[in-house]
Amino acid sequence: MDWAATVGAVSRRLRFASVAAVALAAAGGVVVGALLLSGDGGKKRPEGIPPFVVDVGVRQDAEAQALRRAARSYKGGERQRVAGLLAGFNSPQAEVGKALATWPEGSLERLEELGRAQPGNGAVLFHLGLARFWEGDTEGALAAWRLTTREDPDTLFAVRAANLLFRGFAPGLPVFIPSFGNDPEVARLPAGRQLAALQQAARRPDVRAKLLYGVALQRLERPVSAREQFTAAARLAPKNVEAQVADAVGRFDKARPEQAFSRLGPLTRRHRRSATVRFHLGLMLLWLSQLDEAKRQLRLATQDRGSPLAREAERLLIRLETVRKPR
Repeated sequence: MDWAATVGAVSRRLRFASVAAVALAAAGGVVVGALLLSGDGGKKRPEGIPPFVVDVGVRQDAEAQALRRAARSYKGGERQRVAGLLAGFNSPQAEVGKALATWPEGSLERLEELGRAQPGNGAVLFHLGLARFWEGDTEGALAAWRLTTREDPDTLFAVRAANLLFRGFAPGLPVFIPSFGNDPEVARLPAGRQLAALQQAARRPDVRAKLLYGVALQRLERPVSAREQFTAAARLAPKNVEAQVADAVGRFDKARPEQAFSRLGPLTRRHRRSATVRFHLGLMLLWLSQLDEAKRQLRLATQDRGSPLAREAERLLIRLETVRKPR
């Protein structure tokens, strides 16, 4: 299996990916997306049109549905439909879609206007960066993406902007995998009601509830909110290894990965045989492209036979054997 192709394919499905798929993405190390920053260092303008990315989470309101349909139409080459679908909506994301629908006629200018009007909005800043990049302004694009991560960090747009700023890392962020599952009754609920139930449960001083809600927020690419839940769980239960591991994983930041490793590393000394500790250390090492050490930690995780994470580590090691490092 080709390393880069594997990573690229997985990165496009990152939000809904399984643990193994996410780790395969991490194993590839450098992912920016073939459409964006290629081997020419960004000197050559990309072909086609900039992507239109929407982030509506589990919302099902009229605007959220219109944005989803508009994004599909845009991706499918039916840009003439986008303005019609978004007519009547004036949120930043809707305005971004309308601006891109006419690409390149007036799109960059309109996005620059939106950037001045909405200086802290991640959707606007992220797409402004894309538009600048498509127009050959790499430095301007990088500046917009830096603003995205700084001004609106708790969004999918900040996560995607970090993918483009830190190209030596895997796409997205490492996720915490608990050894326990959700309440079956909650798991059967529609996505919106499920998230609301998890949020309600997390208001109690309940470590597991906070961890599960944090995991859900990670899946929605809300890293700041997820980290807050994990930190709250760790404070509630300072001797609970899963809470402490979650707190460490939630602190992973591509600009400062040492924040996560400085907390997780000491846990390997206090919990040498813990599958949770070893598994997540291996997972984070994959984000740094340290494949050999990641595999070693995962093999250590498999020795904790009483943990579901041991079986997950075994499956992950099998999948990683299909990945080749770049030459």
